[in-house]
Amino acid sequence: MRVLATVAVAVVLAGCGGHGTRSPEDVVRAWSAALDRNDNDRAAALFAPNARVIQNGTITLATHDDAASWNATLPCGGIITSIAQRGGGEVVAVFDLSERPDHACDTPGQQAAAVFRVVHGKIVLWQQVDVTGAGAEAA
Repeated sequence: MRVLATVAVAVVLAGCGGHGTRSPEDVVRAWSAALDRNDNDRAAALFAPNARVIQNGTITLATHDDAASWNATLPCGGIITSIAQRGGGEVVAVFDLSERPDHACDTPGQQAAAVFRVVHGKIVLWQQVDVTGAGAEAA
C-alpha cells in the first residue's frame, strides 16, 4: 500500500510540474541541448509564434516551421559556459561553440553569446550579442 501511495504522489507532483512555466534559464538550456542533438523541431517548439531573431538583421519566425528552419541553419552547437538573468525575462548566455550532427561548425572552440527573452516558457527574442561584456555568470 505504501508503494502505491508513493507512486500516486509522484504522479500528482509530476502532473503539477508538467504544466508550470519553466524559468528562462531552463528554456535556454533546453534550446541548447536540442540544438546540440540537431533536434531542430524540439528547438523550434521553444519559440513563440512571431519570435524575433536579431543576427545580422532582424527576422520574424512566424510559425513553428519558420523556427525549425532557422534553427537548422545554425552551423554550431555549444556548451553553455555562463548564463545570467538580466530582468524582464531576459537571459544572456555565453557558449563555447562546437560541432553538431550533420553540420559544419565554422568556428569550433570560439565563444558566442545571445540574449534570450522568454515569456510564458517560450522564446520571444533571440539576439546575438558580443561576448565581451555579455555580463553572464558561471553556468
